Amino acid sequence: VQLQASGGGLVQAGGSLRLSCAASGRTFGSLTMGWFRQTPGKEREFVAAIRRSTGSDYYTDSVTGRFTISKDYAKNTVYLEMNSLKPEDTAVYYCAARYGQYTAYATHYAYWGQGTLVTVSS
Repeated sequence: VQLQASGGGLVQAGGSLRLSCAASGRTFGSLTMGWFRQTPGKEREFVAAIRRSTGSDYYTDSVTGRFTISKDYAKNTVYLEMNSLKPEDTAVYYCAARYGQYTAYATHYAYWGQGTLVTVSS
């Protein structure tokens, strides 16, 4: 599985951005795709995930109600719609994928895209 992330940028607090993650290769139905973020000196943090076969979605508490993860089967793409952005959302965002159930542990994801930088100014 190859992942290509895009959509990062600079936005003011309260604004919105949409990240995209296009998957290619052997993308079976049991794939779980997720978004993580990382700031300098900190571990990679789970943000959201979606189970490709069921559409079940999962979020970390700090983004619940503000971020929405969705999928487009035809395009084999997962999106992360980010609204009401806060300066503390500033990070490099990574998309990831694994075969199997949802998990929030980055080490459980075998496939990673390149990061895309999101900067939220106050």
